[in-house]
Amino acid sequence: MEAHIRRILNEDPYADFMVGRNGEFDWLAAATVRRIRKNMENVDCRLILLMPYLTVEYMQNQEEYERYYDHIWVCGKSEKVHPKSAIGVRNREMVDEANLVVCYVKSQRGGACAAMRYALHKGKTVINLADEGE
Repeated sequence: MEAHIRRILNEDPYADFMVGRNGEFDWLAAATVRRIRKNMENVDCRLILLMPYLTVEYMQNQEEYERYYDHIWVCGKSEKVHPKSAIGVRNREMVDEANLVVCYVKSQRGGACAAMRYALHKGKTVINLADEGE
């Protein structure tokens, strides 16, 4: 993942990295972006958290979230659906906004796989780190 993020930032030092906060990969991606941008000169990228809806955890820890992420957005479309569907709706919104999708999908089931298939269907460039053994 680190090599891909460095390449992206070398090509576009103002890139936005949009992440969720619903699994290990989200945490790893956010931490990697933060670490890399701290050590690269002339990089002004943003780390954006796109939440499917406001959570109690966020409301109780808003200052901590705001220190960690550059921007925090709540997906308007996912706020309007049942909570069990909200993450999938939010993931599709992330794909729609993305120029490039980086994921780690090993299973042919689940939300990450559905988002990857959606991205491929939309003609997005997809880097599946599971295919690279990362």
